[in-house]
Amino acid sequence: MNSSSFAPSMTLDMAYNRAAMLAKIRQFFAERKVLEVQTPIMSQAGNTDVFVPSVSTNVTVQDVPKTYYLHTSPEFAMKRMLASWQVPIFQICSVFRDNEVGRRHNIEFTMLEWYRPDFTLDELGNELAELLAAVCGHQVVLNHCSYVQAFMDYVGIHPLTASCEVLSAIAADKGIKGIDFGDDHQGWLDMLFSHLVEPHLGHDLPTLITDYPPATAALAKIVVDKQGNQVARRFELYINGLEIANAYDELADAAALRQRFERDNQQREARGLPVMPIDEHLLAACSQLPPCSGIAVGIDRLLMVLTGAQGITEVIGFGVGQA
Repeated sequence: MNSSSFAPSMTLDMAYNRAAMLAKIRQFFAERKVLEVQTPIMSQAGNTDVFVPSVSTNVTVQDVPKTYYLHTSPEFAMKRMLASWQVPIFQICSVFRDNEVGRRHNIEFTMLEWYRPDFTLDELGNELAELLAAVCGHQVVLNHCSYVQAFMDYVGIHPLTASCEVLSAIAADKGIKGIDFGDDHQGWLDMLFSHLVEPHLGHDLPTLITDYPPATAALAKIVVDKQGNQVARRFELYINGLEIANAYDELADAAALRQRFERDNQQREARGLPVMPIDEHLLAACSQLPPCSGIAVGIDRLLMVLTGAQGITEVIGFGVGQA
């Protein structure tokens, strides 16, 4: 058997780059007295998000077979810690999303996630810029652009008011074929954003896209913007057309979150997807969760940007087909 059959997918030089980046991240948070934590990878509850597929695993608990789920993010467990301890926390861990394989995707990937009590979303964006500067070794200036403005700039329509018929016509005009979202307005927006907007983002400056449609809120608060539109209080960071980070002004209303989880499961059932167990521990913690903002950063993608790597397998030990 030759060495290529067992060798890591990244080079030794890249492994040193990765280790150095992780060391800088840990130093950054240590200097700010943000506590590093570790939460379980497996959970009895799963992510209900229709478009974030969980990896399930069969385990035996005291001789009883059970289905557990590998976390798609450490968010739920970290919020339980935050509700109990009321201090800023961060974690670097493997997370899992089923069927996500490609140049920018791997089923198992590495996420940095941190939560800041009493931080506004703007303050969290500033800290993200400081983290990028610490990792890159030079000052980083972030461009800010709303979701609506990005659509106006690169698609030429207002995404929150355009009909599904208009969105479908634009897709056809741009040569995007074989896709029909019917009356799923957000489905059309997501597709057009990924095809027509994302590739343009973050080439001159790292770019924060803000004020997303409420259908994409997940666990973020929903507010009314200056134009009277409901928007989700969240942002995503793009560098060189690649999504790097996703941040929320965190919603701590247990009743509202339960409604969102139940609505997700209704949509999952309608699509023939498995209904996911809701995390009752998270909902119970909501009453003690401090006002906070939280963010997840894709470590592998950030390293791709820093090193100019063309694919995710260049920056991880072994791709999904090699493990």
